[in-house]
Amino acid sequence: MIKVTPKVKNILVPVISVIAGFIVGAIIMLIWSYNPFQAYSSMFSSALGNMNGIGETIREATPLIFIAIGFAIASKAGFFNIGLPGQAQAGWLTSIWIVLANPQLPKPVLLPLAIIAGAIAGAIVAGIAGYLRAQFGTNEVITTIMLNYIVLYTCQYLMQQVMSSKLRIDTDTTKTIPANGSLKLNWLTSMFGDSRINAGIFLAIIGLIFYWYLMKKTTVGFEIKAVGLNPFASRYAGMSSKKNIIISMLLSGAFSGLGGVVQGLGTYQNYFTQTTSLDIGWDGLSVALLGGGTAIGILLASLLFSILKIGGLGMQTIAGIPYEIVSIVIAAIIFFIAINYVIGLLFKTKKNRSDYYIPTRKEKGPNNGVDGPGRKVIEGEK
Repeated sequence: MIKVTPKVKNILVPVISVIAGFIVGAIIMLIWSYNPFQAYSSMFSSALGNMNGIGETIREATPLIFIAIGFAIASKAGFFNIGLPGQAQAGWLTSIWIVLANPQLPKPVLLPLAIIAGAIAGAIVAGIAGYLRAQFGTNEVITTIMLNYIVLYTCQYLMQQVMSSKLRIDTDTTKTIPANGSLKLNWLTSMFGDSRINAGIFLAIIGLIFYWYLMKKTTVGFEIKAVGLNPFASRYAGMSSKKNIIISMLLSGAFSGLGGVVQGLGTYQNYFTQTTSLDIGWDGLSVALLGGGTAIGILLASLLFSILKIGGLGMQTIAGIPYEIVSIVIAAIIFFIAINYVIGLLFKTKKNRSDYYIPTRKEKGPNNGVDGPGRKVIEGEK
């Protein structure tokens, strides 16, 4: 077992996980007599070798950033929100519906309205699970799983039975949204080789900054983390566990809803009936775990996942590797990323002596140093 500092461990574990995944992927390709060097070269050249590929990689990462932030906020409060696909789908359909139903509104009004509506839709879905947990102690894993199915089939019903036929091409696909409700920017599209990159990436960066500020600089973020670390101690300190449960789930759902919004208003420019849960929901969860719940980690992990997705197409078309093998290789890489906890067992965290300070007799306060300068510094409090 290797002794390292906590910061070094936080860097090494995901890096080693990714490398291990690529090595296992290479072994799998060698077993089927494919050249892993050519395959990985094709992967990275497709995703990063030209402006179109870079644009598509950024576009693929955009919804993952939002959804990963959503999962991270819930996990900070100690909850496992796996209703991300349903929350994203609710945001997607809602935003498209708002735009198609109000084409007469100017862009400065219509676009923010659709974005906010999509975020609210996601927040409502997650808020249901949060309320049930806060009031009745219902396990959020069960409720969010069930809500995924409820949202999936509710959206199918709304699309086919409730939405006006004037807004649809057929029962499964809406019309394309007008330009005044789209996140598409012509200059950005042209810059990145006519890719589908859109203004959603700027919103995602703002979202990352907001998430960092919320968790590091605000009372709300502090209370969310406190409730997640120790709900009993936080309650003793006067913090409301119920309130923070609901707030964290509302924020989580809102960000997941925004992930669906950028898919609809940015990537596809319409909505089409989904038959299964959205992949971006599960990928966003993996991104949050790989990123360690930090803003920079989420950004880097989302780019890695999008490289795998976009680059996987290049492995098929350029290297000639069958779709099935490509899927196995990508799954192996993601598998090792997902089990980075196991890899973390290889490292033992060093105790930093500077985190402890023994006060002198003169420095001790009336409570024997408990409230004086000699108190133990909690890891991560600095």
